[in-house]
Amino acid sequence: MYKRVVIKLGTSVLTGGARQLNQARMVEIARQCAELYQQGIDVVVCTSGAVAAGRAHLNFPQLPPTIISKQLFAAVGQLQLMRVWEQLFQIYGVRIGQILLTRADVENRQRYINARDALAALLEQRIVPVINENDAVATEEIRVGDNDNLSALVATLVGADLLVLLTDQPGLFTADPRTDPTAQLIPEVLHIDQALRALAGDSVTGLGTGGMATKLQAANTARHAGADVVIAAGSEPNVLLRIAASEPVGTRFPALGTRLESRKAWILAGPKPAGALLIDDGAADAVRRRGRSLLPAGIRQVEGDFLRGDTVLIADLARHEIARGIAAYTSRDLSLLAGCRSDEIAARLGYTYGDEAVHRNDMILLAD
Repeated sequence: MYKRVVIKLGTSVLTGGARQLNQARMVEIARQCAELYQQGIDVVVCTSGAVAAGRAHLNFPQLPPTIISKQLFAAVGQLQLMRVWEQLFQIYGVRIGQILLTRADVENRQRYINARDALAALLEQRIVPVINENDAVATEEIRVGDNDNLSALVATLVGADLLVLLTDQPGLFTADPRTDPTAQLIPEVLHIDQALRALAGDSVTGLGTGGMATKLQAANTARHAGADVVIAAGSEPNVLLRIAASEPVGTRFPALGTRLESRKAWILAGPKPAGALLIDDGAADAVRRRGRSLLPAGIRQVEGDFLRGDTVLIADLARHEIARGIAAYTSRDLSLLAGCRSDEIAARLGYTYGDEAVHRNDMILLAD
């Protein structure tokens, strides 16, 4: 039985493809969340819909399709969205608390800890956190549909063992089911590769900003943090209850490991990589299969401009991502050290921070 569930609700789920919030659909979601809550399961809701709610509340004004317009709609709609959620959860005697996040809140280690502790306090008091991207001040997040990825970051923050991504599609298909009648639902995904990413399409409602591609990104993050992930249709009867009962609904991505300790969870969920280290086959094997630190000798190429302590992506020469970690040296230093033995570091730089370019304790593996 799952103990802690994060539920991401896309705009298409909350509106039913219409121009405004569908409260009949929202009350059904609240009912299922309340039933999970009454079973003793911790429930966290990541909700979209602020922009759609604001647009409807202002009677659909004809504003230019700019980031500023979306921020305006989000500022107005956030109040309306939370008012509806509070009223619906009250029907079932469940208290909720609002938290607004942006990626900046998890990129900084101290702010990450603060957000984690705030969520833990709400859950300890049996209050359902209702989380949204802070779209009124966010810019890049609005454009890329980051509520999918935000939900994966939240799942990592709270140590969830299940992430449910509800959308307007029954799951991931072998082809686009809107145009290909032979498309078949993929019930389970064990490996996310380029062929699978090519199957991902985009949102078609015009209200949301994320498509299946961002859901694959979210699934990949959460499953590496130890959570099962399910992509399913929000319109499916009792979808949340059936998923929580491990019934075959939608597309399931089994967890790849156990919950991460705090520092490694932050590496995964926190800052975007500031650069990349491309490593040779020997180093890739040592990191991936033998659990070794990355030494300068295995580095073949350094990309980006990063500082000591920044998060970097580690990939093989074919650019398949292997791991993420915290750089022990700057990009300038590692460009000078690429290919050299660890006992040559001090001679090349005039100083040393140790033998490792990225220590294994500061690294999380991402390869399946």
